[in-house]
Amino acid sequence: MSTQFEYRSSTACSDGCGGACVEVATNVPGVVSLRDTQGQTVTYTGQEWDDFLSGAKRGEFDVA
Repeated sequence: MSTQFEYRSSTACSDGCGGACVEVATNVPGVVSLRDTQGQTVTYTGQEWDDFLSGAKRGEFDVA
């Protein structure tokens, strides 16, 4: 059985991006999947995703 991810784009992604937005799917329990406009995907466990978001919120990935 294949998993059907339901992807969505950030509301910050607009037509000004030229369609080059990252999309995320969180509808499959315990898995977060990201894809780019070429359809390439990367999946994470729920814990990995939570750890990334925590670091992002603390500014660990800000571009100086």
